[in-house]
Amino acid sequence: MQEELKIKKDLMGFRILVVDDNKDILFNIQLILESRGINVIPARNGKEALAILSDSDEVPDMIISDIMMPQMNGYDFFKTVSTNSRLSSIPFIFLTARSSPEDVRLGKLLGVDDYITKPINEKDLVAIVQGKISRFNKIKNYNNILLEAFREINLSLDPSVSKEEVDLILLLLMYWDDAYGPELLKYHPSEKKIPYSIENIGFQLFNAASLIYGQGRMLKAEGILLNIDNIKMSAYVYFNAQEDNSTRSGQRLYMLSVIAPKINYFESLQIKEVLARIFSNVKENVEWNVEHYYSDVIKILSSNI
Repeated sequence: MQEELKIKKDLMGFRILVVDDNKDILFNIQLILESRGINVIPARNGKEALAILSDSDEVPDMIISDIMMPQMNGYDFFKTVSTNSRLSSIPFIFLTARSSPEDVRLGKLLGVDDYITKPINEKDLVAIVQGKISRFNKIKNYNNILLEAFREINLSLDPSVSKEEVDLILLLLMYWDDAYGPELLKYHPSEKKIPYSIENIGFQLFNAASLIYGQGRMLKAEGILLNIDNIKMSAYVYFNAQEDNSTRSGQRLYMLSVIAPKINYFESLQIKEVLARIFSNVKENVEWNVEHYYSDVIKILSSNI
């Protein structure tokens, strides 16, 4: 009894989007989770679920989705969610009757967080959900402790880039071409003379991140801070992908990077937000003002934190 009360306390108030075209299974999952204090948002397929996510200002704490559904299946739904910077960090669990090792490996390869097979075992469902939420709470508590510690010591960091070094900051956009590999689309400021090959450095960053993450994880929003020893610079590299039927994988992989004399961890968190906004424009094929975003990056790197 005490264990059930503890589980209910841990799960109370969390919001989970559950997607399944079978109304009986959807109702059953909703009943199990809501009896433990979870707010369940039901959807009958991926298309309906995306509409719910688009219309809501608040994202769910977790998504549980069937795979075999009409209009938009679970794989396509997951791909769309994982390439959206607003949604890509939501824990995603596949719910399916397809329990062969190959199907499970495919889900893992795509980057899904876990796999629940039908028929649903109530204890397994609750255990997996509780485990994901417990991990979420630990990260949230750790971040709160970290922020409070910074407030107490009145943390102030000098900017990584001096006024004399601002001209060395570079913003570049690349994409993966199936035939040629990493291709440079644009960089800014393009009118300045750069003492190194931008194409070579971009290629180097692309390959370095590929070795660290693997191609599968790079299809989700990922970011990494790297040192470029051969030119004595730092780079923050951000990857994401969008649907593109002209490619072999059905997705086009993009890399946005900021190269500067130095970038610290706290600055990289702010730079990631800027690059995610740029990618939203790239994904929607909207013309974006590179000067505006470049100015944001300069402010981050040349101002006190």
